[in-house]
Amino acid sequence: MNRYQNLGGDSNVSEYEIGADYILIKFKGTFRKYRYSYLKAGRNHVEAMKKLAKRGIGLNAYINKYVKFLYDR
Repeated sequence: MNRYQNLGGDSNVSEYEIGADYILIKFKGTFRKYRYSYLKAGRNHVEAMKKLAKRGIGLNAYINKYVKFLYDR
């Protein structure tokens, strides 16, 4: 897992891991990891999340707005 930079200073995302067709997200205050994949969240959303994760800003807001409950179960 990579540490999320949190350049905005107010994100609940703490770590992430990028795979070919998914992104794995760990939020602050939990040990659980959420997997957002092409299958459930869709390719466009996952690719956008990968870019935001690498930039270190905007990922938490994006998740809340577009894919909050579209993680793999």
